[in-house]
Amino acid sequence: MTSNKFSWLTNFFTPPEGSQMDLKRRSVLTAGLAGLGGGLLFRAQPAAAKSDLNPAFIRPPGALAEGQFLNQCIRCGECMKVCPTNAIQPAMLEAGLQGMWSPLLKLRLGYCEYKCTECSQVCPTGAIGKLSLEKKQKTKLGLAMVDKNRCMTYASGKQCLVCRDQCPLPTKAISLVEASVTMGSKTLTIKQPQVDSKLCIGCGICENKCPVEGQSAIRVMSV
Repeated sequence: MTSNKFSWLTNFFTPPEGSQMDLKRRSVLTAGLAGLGGGLLFRAQPAAAKSDLNPAFIRPPGALAEGQFLNQCIRCGECMKVCPTNAIQPAMLEAGLQGMWSPLLKLRLGYCEYKCTECSQVCPTGAIGKLSLEKKQKTKLGLAMVDKNRCMTYASGKQCLVCRDQCPLPTKAISLVEASVTMGSKTLTIKQPQVDSKLCIGCGICENKCPVEGQSAIRVMSV
C-alpha cells in the first residue's frame, strides 16, 4: 500500500482541475517580466565614474565622459575591429553591469599606437569623438607607474631599458636615473626608470612590452 504521507506536496504543485494555466502563456509572461526587471536593473544602475573603478580602467582616446559614453556607445565593436594592436577589448564587469561589452584598453594585451586614430574615425555614435593625429598624440589616457617590487632594476639589480626605449614620445616620458643598489654583499650602480608625469600620455606600450612575466612592472593607471 502506497503511503499518503507526502500527498499534500503533490496537491500543492498540482493546480486544481479547471484552473490550469496555459504553460506557453505563462512562460512568455515570465520571460517578459524577467526582461523588464533586467532592463530596469541596467537602467537604474548609475554610471560609475572612472575613479570609482579599477585604476587600470581606461577608455579609448577621445571617449566621452563616462556617463555620456555609456549612453552613446552601442557596443558595436567597430573600434575593436580596427585597433591595430588589439588593445581595445570588451569590458566584462570592470565598468559595472551597464558597461558590459563596452570598449576598454587592456594594455598588457596591446597598446594604444601613437600614430593611430582609427577607433575615433569609425565610431558611429560619437561615443569616441573624432581626433586628429596631432590632438590624439596629446590626449592623456592615464599615467604609467613603475612597480618597484616587480621592476628588475629595483627588485633584483638587473639592467633593463625596454620601457624607456619603447616610449614613442619625441621627448621620452621615461628617463633612466643612476642609482646604487645593494644586492647581498654587492653594491651596484644601475639605471632605473622614472616616469615624467607631465609628458606621459598613458599609451601603454611600456606596459605591453615590459619583459617581466605576468603582471607588468610598469602599468598605466587612470589618474
